[in-house]
Amino acid sequence: MSDPVPGTPSLLRAINDRAALRVLLERGPLTRPEIGTLTGLSKPTASQLLSRLREAGLVVLDGVREGLPGRTAEVYRINPEAAYAAALDVTSTRIEARVADLAGTVVGEYTLTTTPRPRGTLAERLRAALAGARPPEPPRRVVIGVQAALDPASGRLGYATAEDMPGWHIDDLERTLGEGLGVPVSVENNVNLVALAEQAHGSARGVPDFVLLWADDGIGAAIVLGGRMHRGATGGAGEVGYMPTPGAPTARETGRYADHGYQALTGGSAVLGVLRAHGVAGADPRQAVANAVSAVAGSGAHAAEAGAALREVAARMAMGLATITSVVDPGLIVLTGGVALSGGEVLRELIEDELHTLTIPRPRVRLSDLEGNPVLAGALDLALRTVRDEVFDSR
Repeated sequence: MSDPVPGTPSLLRAINDRAALRVLLERGPLTRPEIGTLTGLSKPTASQLLSRLREAGLVVLDGVREGLPGRTAEVYRINPEAAYAAALDVTSTRIEARVADLAGTVVGEYTLTTTPRPRGTLAERLRAALAGARPPEPPRRVVIGVQAALDPASGRLGYATAEDMPGWHIDDLERTLGEGLGVPVSVENNVNLVALAEQAHGSARGVPDFVLLWADDGIGAAIVLGGRMHRGATGGAGEVGYMPTPGAPTARETGRYADHGYQALTGGSAVLGVLRAHGVAGADPRQAVANAVSAVAGSGAHAAEAGAALREVAARMAMGLATITSVVDPGLIVLTGGVALSGGEVLRELIEDELHTLTIPRPRVRLSDLEGNPVLAGALDLALRTVRDEVFDSR
């Protein structure tokens, strides 16, 4: 069958069908008159549209709604079983899986532990995690979040060594993994996925230009410009851990993938070192930052030392953010990750104050307000968006 020609009835029907499906996704179950009103379609056109969508299996009857005396109206909704989408969040210790139906309802979750030694091949581990989530049917798309970046030109993984991501450095990565899983696969940087979740559900809603900084054991960023994710020529936009930063060694001294630049100054081990140097205890950087915040609320020498430690951490983070701000000029910077969130409003305010002394632009600095695993949330959003486009177009 040939593609519809612009301006033909088939194209107009396709446009109307997609409009109705989008309304049902956004508003939930609706009557035919409500669909007609929200899409601007006449009663006959809305009726024909619903018949097509029901025949295609995309819309199902959802009961009736009582109206005026003696009058009822049939209610329609998206058929959630028309297709499924899946997301995987891969780290060095585990693979988390999540599956949702076409309406976006999560229908399965599973966590596969991969330590102390991963079992099986990479494809086998990914299949096991996905199977553990027990999708009712094979998903139409899987989006995988990784602590690296896919080079769109070469199709290979970059910004991570083979030791960091064993088994991942293969040619045509997405196609190869797709063949192993039996489903189309997209591989995406995990921090980019967090930014997508923040854009859809969190602190960056309605903000077209923002930067998200992930501050934990590792440092990373995501850049959204004009409402769209900026990935860069090699997929590495936002890999700010490697960014040369005053006061930190460069790749020339340490080697290409060793700790240098912004990572050496603000990564988890560096933050822990600063806090311990000021007498703040903690088994890891997140706990130490939380302890410092608690100590600041008190009084005496310990509070003063904890405050000094947090100001030094904030100054280090603001230094890199000042470089990013000077180049990108975002309207908002969102802070997330274990270290940033452990610091809460105390650390956020210190970072914002320091940043505003270093740059002419004065972007707002806000904490993420997302709950749960934001990598999975962003990956599932992206997978659902792709699946819906594919299903709506194909039907």
